[in-house]
Amino acid sequence: MSIIRTAETVSRLRCIACGATPDSAGQDFRCTACGDLLEFFFPGWPLDSPAFDPAALKSLWLDRRTSREALDQSGVWRFRELLPCIPNPEEHVITLREGNTPLYRLPRCARAVGVENLRAKHQGMNPTASFKDTGMTVAASSAHQGGFRWVACASTGNTSASMAAYAARGNMHSLVLIPDGQISWGKLSQSLDYGALTCQLGTDFDGCVRILNELVRQKPVYLLNSVNPYRIEGQKTAAIELMEQLAWEPPDHIIVPGGNLGNSSAIGKALLEMRELKLISRLPKLSIIQAHDANPFYRSVREFGGKKLEPMTADTLATAIRIGNPASWKKALRVLQATGGEVEEVTEVEIAAAKAEIGADGIGCEPASAVTLAGLKKLRRSGFVKAGERVVLILTGHLLKDPDFTIKFHRGDLFAGTPDAAETVQTKHLQRAPIVLDADLGAVIAALDAAERNS
Repeated sequence: MSIIRTAETVSRLRCIACGATPDSAGQDFRCTACGDLLEFFFPGWPLDSPAFDPAALKSLWLDRRTSREALDQSGVWRFRELLPCIPNPEEHVITLREGNTPLYRLPRCARAVGVENLRAKHQGMNPTASFKDTGMTVAASSAHQGGFRWVACASTGNTSASMAAYAARGNMHSLVLIPDGQISWGKLSQSLDYGALTCQLGTDFDGCVRILNELVRQKPVYLLNSVNPYRIEGQKTAAIELMEQLAWEPPDHIIVPGGNLGNSSAIGKALLEMRELKLISRLPKLSIIQAHDANPFYRSVREFGGKKLEPMTADTLATAIRIGNPASWKKALRVLQATGGEVEEVTEVEIAAAKAEIGADGIGCEPASAVTLAGLKKLRRSGFVKAGERVVLILTGHLLKDPDFTIKFHRGDLFAGTPDAAETVQTKHLQRAPIVLDADLGAVIAALDAAERNS
């Protein structure tokens, strides 16, 4: 009735460019024939077998939600039939009960944008407060199974926090390379607390990646950035869980932030696999949104038809997507085209406004997540998204990942002294700065009455 793990060929590696199928991956997870990225495919899936029953598989996953087993309590490993096998999972799987993230309605945002059905899949509700945990549990478990003592990543913040936590749980050492001055201190504090060896380098994220790639070729260190195909496999479970939450009725649109493009690739990969397995009957349109000054993928699609990507020096306050040379752009392009999605860019002020609007719905998110709502506004104005269509935003990080951004926005200081300052007039109605008052009941009542009149 379910997908059966019978042989080691149940999952294989394949190059996304030349199609080579190596038996194992090198330290940098690149194809030795052409140098491009590797991905997993599953020749062992019995798609044509009469014994394969998609409904029974859905029922199995649902039943596991009441199990007391550690693997079943994970919102990633609960779907392990669609993941690469980790031998001896009781010994090697590292889990913090990741996944199981909520799907929220956004009624205020829906009214403001002009759509009838708007929801947010909040991946910021993972153990280390970002979507990275869903991929890290699989990749870190692979490192543990491989006997590595050290794992490493280059990071703008969320990856380092997640990697450090899973390494600590798995009794491994972790090395973090971060760009100096280009990371939220809230995220960095997590890496430090989880015991990572943290190195701030005088370069940007892409410079950190270059050094990391050289490092793993010389030292027995396991690479845990999103070029690692185990990461992608774990992250795709967010889409599987989303479909389950929607009773396996796909929405019309899924909108994802675009940084290094691993997450959009993972979600798109899951959608294609679920359709292949007849778990869903059709594909949602997967759209990817980037910040205006960190938009190499947007420019690749709009200017070059996706035939090439020109790296750029990225600059955005949404630090999680401040990436100028995204490693997974070819994977993202493939799922964008396969699902009929769109790519869009949004300004810094549009991001800040959208973040405050999501907060006003009682949810909250980090700045990079808010590009989804800002992008939806543009897609709605262009007619790509229709009023009656169902839309799901993927929120990738928690509000408290970057509290300084939020405080500065509400105080009106976020864009002070920048070219964007004049544009912030349109966001003043969203700002909720604290009011300084004397310790007097009358003053508090007056403030309350004023707020009531203006509500």
